[in-house]
This record gives sequence, structure tokens and C-alpha cells, in this order.
Amino acid sequence: MTTLEVDITKRLGSFSLDVSFAIERPDEIMALLGPSGCGKSMTLKCIAGIERPDSGRIVLGGRTLFDSSAHVDLPPQQRRVGYLFQSYALFPTMTVEQNVRAGAAGATREERSARAAREIAAMRLEGLEHRKPAQLSGGQQQRCAMARILASDPELILLDEPFSALDGYLRWQLELELTDVLRGFPGGAVYVSHNRDEVYRMCDTVCVLDRGRSDAKVGVRELFASPATLAAALISGCKNVSRARVAGPGLLMCDDWGVTLETSLPVSEGVTHVGIRAHYFQAHAAGDGAASAAGGNAIPCTVERVIDSTFSTIVMARTPGGASLRYECEKDAWAALGNPAQLVLVAPPQTVMPLVSAGNGETPDAITLDNTGKGGAPRA
Repeated sequence: MTTLEVDITKRLGSFSLDVSFAIERPDEIMALLGPSGCGKSMTLKCIAGIERPDSGRIVLGGRTLFDSSAHVDLPPQQRRVGYLFQSYALFPTMTVEQNVRAGAAGATREERSARAAREIAAMRLEGLEHRKPAQLSGGQQQRCAMARILASDPELILLDEPFSALDGYLRWQLELELTDVLRGFPGGAVYVSHNRDEVYRMCDTVCVLDRGRSDAKVGVRELFASPATLAAALISGCKNVSRARVAGPGLLMCDDWGVTLETSLPVSEGVTHVGIRAHYFQAHAAGDGAASAAGGNAIPCTVERVIDSTFSTIVMARTPGGASLRYECEKDAWAALGNPAQLVLVAPPQTVMPLVSAGNGETPDAITLDNTGKGGAPRA
């Protein structure tokens, strides 16, 4: 049985939310990934019953939580959905124990006490039972909020950017702790974030939201390896995007770059853009033997700017079409090229990503991303 099915629409002024996805397994952690204002938090609120969709259905474990046509709209207390807010939303005048007991509302006094003791022990809050939220560290507050959620015996956990207000070491430590909690939870989870590195590390699947509309759900690694839409490419960190059109079998005319590139990835008739990640290029100084032998997918460029980043060198290079490309490499690799003024960037066919725009073909609004992660696929 599918754990969660969501297919809803909601209109807020000029903004329209139209999302559809499903969590297939009870242990699946699915991310809603997208820029601020795309509808991620509103989707969670509709699932939790805090907001009411205009139309559609929400089904959890075979129970209908919302169905506009059948006039079903269960109140939040009956949905068995745990919601971890950005601020944790602990009751400031209550102690840790009282906060956790509040999560078991509706149970008998004995059951509330038993659940509170169980979750306080599970969240390593022993000895802090009589402290109030202001007397707790950020990590302790998050564990208290999770203990309160788990004390309600939820079937689903919703997490709304739980690390958005944190930085550095504390953020990393809490991510590790929360990952352990979610992996031990027997139900599904929906994790809202605009941070692709968190999503890559913590989640199994991802649904990209772009201006209120949802892409098809895919595996996390699939999103970073071969995004299918323009929104997915941008939110997954692709820094190089050009308008494009099909120029032949496996060929894409990249209008902004002024070149035709071969791709070995499937090309649909609806392709509107092409994307290449900044670290996928093979770079050669113009005029050297390797550049001459590069053949297809070689893009002659003029170096405009070289940026010395913390762990890499970023090169901005002007293409024949006038638009710039971003190339990123290890510092030693750039030094070995001799800091050339003219550069040939080669994109292997498997790195040229055909993209479909879900909207009108225009590039989505600017996406603000936190790309502090240093490892794995989420690089640009």
C-alpha cells in the first residue's frame, strides 16, 4: 500500500499551487526541493491540515485525509501527521516533559507519561525533563520537538527546513542526529529544503517544485545525474544553461552559446534548454595538440575572469554566442593549463543534458542555493 498520496491544487492570489506525488514505501524519505516561495511549506501545511486545498485528494496509509469531491477534510488532530517546524514551536512556558506529554494528547494520563518517558529516553533528554525551551541548546530543542512529535505516534513526519536558522558545526551535528531519527522511524517522511546537499545526504527521493508546480518524483541520485527539466537542473546546481533546440538525431543547437552539441542522453521533442555542469568540462588551452584533437563538442572560449575559490578555481569564459560558461576545476589543474587567455571547453556527450521547461520556455526566477557541501554529486 502506498504510504502517502498527494494530488492537490490551491490558489493564493496570483499564486497557484498544483502538486502531485506519492511516497511508495513506509521508510521512504522524500524531499520537496525548490527555491523560496515555490510552495513547499504550503504543501506541508495542506498535508497536515493547517491549510485547506481548493481541490484534490490526500491519502495516508489508505485513510483519506482530504477529498474535495467527497467533502472529507480531517482536522489536524485526527491526521496522525507529525510536523517539525523551522522554529520547533515548543511551548515556552512548559518544561521538556510537559512539551513531550502534550504530543500525546488524547491518550490516558498513564499512556502520556509512558510515551513521554519513552521518547525522552530515545532523544537523550534524560536530566533535562524540568528545563524550559529557553534553557536548552538548539540541538536539545530540536530533540525535544522530535520527542513531542513521536509521542503522538504519527504515521508520517513532515519537516520544514529544520536547519534554516543554523550554521556550521551545530547544523552538521543536528543533521546527523535527525538522519538517525528518520531512519529509525517506521513511517514515511517529507522533508522540505532549498539546500540540495542536505537533500542528497538525507533523502531517498525528491520532487522539485517550481513556482507552485511539481516535477515527477525521481531518485535523489537520478536528479543530480540527469535532471529532466530546467527547474530540476537549476535547483540541483547546474550553473550552465542555454536555450536550445533539436538540430538532428542526438544534436542540440545551443542558441546562447552559439554551438551545436552532441548528447548521448535521450532527447524529447519538447526540449527547450540544455545544461552542462561546471565541473563536467574537459579544458584545454587554445592551440595545444589536445584542443585540436578534441573534435566534437569543443567550445572555443575567451577567458573573462578567473576566481580563486576556497577549494577550486572558477573560470568564466565567453562563448561564440556571447553568453558565458562557468568552468570549475581543481586549483592544480588550472595552474597546469598556464592561465590561458583562450580556452577550449569540451563537453563529453554524456554530460550534455537536454532539458524541458515546464512553463513558457523562459528561465525560472533566480534560485538562491546554499552550496556549502564539498563532496559528492551536488557540486555545480
